Amino acid sequence: MQHVQIELDGKPHAVPPGSTLAELIASLATPAESVATAVNGALVAGDQRALCLLKAHDAVLVFRAIVGG
Repeated sequence: MQHVQIELDGKPHAVPPGSTLAELIASLATPAESVATAVNGALVAGDQRALCLLKAHDAVLVFRAIVGG
C-alpha cells in the first residue's frame, strides 16, 4: 500500500491514504483531548478531526492545549 507523505510537527511522516486527522492523533498514542491541532496553519477543533482528510504535503501541528490567562 502506498502511503501519503505529510509533515508532522516539522518532520516527514507517512500516513495511509484516506487517513483523517483523528486517526493520526490516535496513532500517536496521545490523548486527543489533551492536544490542539492545526493543518496548514488552520486550527482544527477536536470534533472536526474525523472530518479532516489528510492530503499529500499537508503540514500538521499537534501541540499541548494551554488554558489560562
